[in-house]
Formats: sequence, structure tokens, C-alpha cells
Amino acid sequence: MKYSSTSAAPLAMFDMWKAGFMALELWSSSLSTIAMRQQMWQTQPFFSPSMMRENQRMVTEKMEASIEAGLVMQKTLLNAMNGHYAPWWITSQKTMKPYHRRSSANSRRLSR
Repeated sequence: MKYSSTSAAPLAMFDMWKAGFMALELWSSSLSTIAMRQQMWQTQPFFSPSMMRENQRMVTEKMEASIEAGLVMQKTLLNAMNGHYAPWWITSQKTMKPYHRRSSANSRRLSR
């Protein structure tokens, strides 16, 4: 699907809004996850098996999300080189999706 960077159809405006809302959700869930992890680090010894598992899980999830986002950006670049351009609001949603999914899941999991 080809988009013009100068036209903003009503559907495109909705996609822009969704990208902004996704960024806001990612920001807020990341902040709550950071706060909950800091509370865990203050209340539990860092060498306990549960904390070591949590820390390892945190690092693994960040690496996986980074790889997924990198693949999305690589695919977008290759598509652009072939003449198939996607607007920023579409690529930003696709790039944020792995981080958003994991951040929301972590926030729900840690709040239990």
C-alpha cells in the first residue's frame, strides 16, 4: 500500500492517533514496571533465586524486543529501497509493538 507523505486522509489521522496512544501506553506501562522492579530490588536480596530469574527474564525480554523491532525496521528499509514506502505512523506502530506487548505484560505480571 502506498501512502503520500503530504495527504492525511481521515483513516491516516486515526492511525497517527493510534501511534501516539501506543507511545503513551508504552511510556506509562514502562514507568510502572520500573517502579515495581525497583520496589522488588529494595525488598529482596539481589542474589535470591527469584530475583535472579526476574533479572534474567527482564534482560532476555529486552533483547528479544530489540531484535523484533530491528527486524521490522530492516524490512521497512528494504521495502523503501524497492519503492514501497510506508508512512511514519505505520512503521512507528510496528516498531513499538514488541516493546508495548512486553511492557504491558510485565506490568500486569508484576502487579499481582
